[in-house]
Amino acid sequence: MTPETLPRDPTLDATLALRKEGYRFIPDRCARLETDAFRTRLMGRDVICMTGPRGVRLLYGAEGMTRQGALPPKVLRLLQDKGSVQQMEGAAHQHRKSLFVRLLVEEDAADMLARAFATTWTRQLVESGDTRVLNSASDALAKVACEWAGFGPDVCEDARLRDTLYQMSARAGSVGPGVVAALFRRRGVERQLARALDDLPEGCLARRVMAFRENGQAIPTEVAIVEILNLLRPIVAVGRYIAFAARVLALEPDWRRTLATADTAQIDYFCEEVRRSSPFFPMTGGITTQPVSHEGLDLPEGQWVLADLWGTLQSEQAFSTPDVFRPDRALSWRTASPSFVPQGGGDVATTHRCPGERVTVALMIAAMQVLCSALRWDLPPQDLGISLNDMPTAPASGVLLTNIRAAASSGP
Repeated sequence: MTPETLPRDPTLDATLALRKEGYRFIPDRCARLETDAFRTRLMGRDVICMTGPRGVRLLYGAEGMTRQGALPPKVLRLLQDKGSVQQMEGAAHQHRKSLFVRLLVEEDAADMLARAFATTWTRQLVESGDTRVLNSASDALAKVACEWAGFGPDVCEDARLRDTLYQMSARAGSVGPGVVAALFRRRGVERQLARALDDLPEGCLARRVMAFRENGQAIPTEVAIVEILNLLRPIVAVGRYIAFAARVLALEPDWRRTLATADTAQIDYFCEEVRRSSPFFPMTGGITTQPVSHEGLDLPEGQWVLADLWGTLQSEQAFSTPDVFRPDRALSWRTASPSFVPQGGGDVATTHRCPGERVTVALMIAAMQVLCSALRWDLPPQDLGISLNDMPTAPASGVLLTNIRAAASSGP
């Protein structure tokens, strides 16, 4: 099957439809066209959109694919930037990726960050007495991530810098002045981090990134700054998952009581089901660098492809009753699956799958232990709806909690 034989979206250019429909754009069209792949045009470019395991396997494992040129420039600059590991391929990509795998998977970053986050966020919540989970969790994560990297108070205590780390992800799917402001602020953070490099303690994470060698030489300072941000920004983005998890606690209070006495494994499964059921990354993209034949689909060189992540996670073929929240699915980031792809698919060490899933789940577990065991809180009336038109999206209210107090002093 060639691109010409695929079903085609009749829209002349579907850019506005994508902005309007958001996460539903690819899966809804695939359902209407009764296919897992179709052709359309976005921003004037021909693109093949795919949902389900075949598209995931293509983007996370097939040879002859690159991420370069697959994202709109503003999204690239906010989320990854030029020269980052996500823009590399082949042996160079695997060598740079080994740094991220070592720092995020092989070492004890997950446990360290989870402990520090639980302590920091608990203190902040008790002191404030009320919170918007999306904002407070993201802010606490930004502080903890900067401390983990080795930066001092000038960086870690800078509330504007912490908010910029949040806005890099929050504004990635937006248009208008807010995106321009986020891009401007990102450049300011890069300059601020560069000024702080001389004061970093020996052996800290940021210095280890700066000392990483390629072709016998340490990577350039500007590239090191980009990659340090590529470690910090995704940690801050976990605040969005924590807000989705808090939303489940708010909508189904029994989970709050269940998790209060659950062991880590049970909370782990709860968090993984939150990752499956919550709209996080909508899709990912790639471009063929040579003719590619993949599972019955023959693609020419230069073909742009988008693989649907959210729709794949909602597939009835992969997950029975996908609209039902069921931690008993016992999902895990540890098992590579072309269907359970909240942060990408494929092998972590060799593909573009996010290496931070271990950290993500550990932080979510810590957050649930804070909200279900360490603290008591009230839930005021609010809008907990989720708009799938916005990318990225979140609970409308951000999940408001009031009358927050330590569990030991408040009783059951």
